[in-house]
Amino acid sequence: MAMFISKKLLGSSGGYFRAISCRNHAGLSLASHSHVLSELSTMKKTGSPFFAFQKLSTSVLTPESSEGTFPSDLLSMGQVLAPERKIGLYQDLVIPVTNFNNEDKGFMVLAGDVFDVPIRKDIIHRVVRWQLAKRQQGTHSTKTISEVSGTGRKPWPQKGTGQARHGSRRGPQWRHGATMHGPKPRSHAIKLNKKVRRLGLKIALTARAAEGKLAIFDDMDVPTHKTKNIVNYLKHMENTKKLLLVDGGPINEKLKLSTQNLHYVNVLPSIGLNVYSILLHDTLVMSRDAVNKIVERMHTPINR
Repeated sequence: MAMFISKKLLGSSGGYFRAISCRNHAGLSLASHSHVLSELSTMKKTGSPFFAFQKLSTSVLTPESSEGTFPSDLLSMGQVLAPERKIGLYQDLVIPVTNFNNEDKGFMVLAGDVFDVPIRKDIIHRVVRWQLAKRQQGTHSTKTISEVSGTGRKPWPQKGTGQARHGSRRGPQWRHGATMHGPKPRSHAIKLNKKVRRLGLKIALTARAAEGKLAIFDDMDVPTHKTKNIVNYLKHMENTKKLLLVDGGPINEKLKLSTQNLHYVNVLPSIGLNVYSILLHDTLVMSRDAVNKIVERMHTPINR
């Protein structure tokens, strides 16, 4: 029977296991106690939340897999790692902070009333409909009978010709005639209360945090404007197809140049963060400044 790592061993890993929910799979095992400790120390030095956590979280210890004598007080028959937390309890979250160089920059506390709210798909649906309707240009236009080109003379007499009665060549029944009840320029925007829009953004951020697809960077500074730096960084991120980078203020020029040729990487300032953009990208990376500004915006009273 597989034995899971006890709390005494996990205590040496610091606060990392409190920040990321871990899953256990049978069949994977570590070689020895020393190997576990070396993995923990390597994880602290590299500060890599994308790789090191999965190595340790999917590892179990068995009596057969131990090369030497393993301390019995470090083994437990029960599962030690906490189960997946419940979403929507408005609890503050602690998440590690890193950067493009994958360096450890400490931790950051995310406000529970912004990053841990109950998931409601109906609110997300309403906000997305509001966004898509509001961004429509509404410039479609067709010509009425008074706008099409053509004579206003009656084509032939009312009676005596055997033809159907007509009064104008510009009618909708004629070729190149008018369009009846056609579209005219208008606004497609629908009304949605500000508190619903704000709640939709909180739900989207909560979903990404719950999925483990939210990363916090100390800053968005990149060494050069070369695209290969961003590409190399994405290669180290698992299960990432589209990436959204959110910075607090104006976008850094080097970051803008390094991402403009990548159709699967987009950059936004915090003021432009929206529900639809979050849903379009499976991974969200925010800077410290962006998180602080988003939380401040969510806590600002709504002007009525």
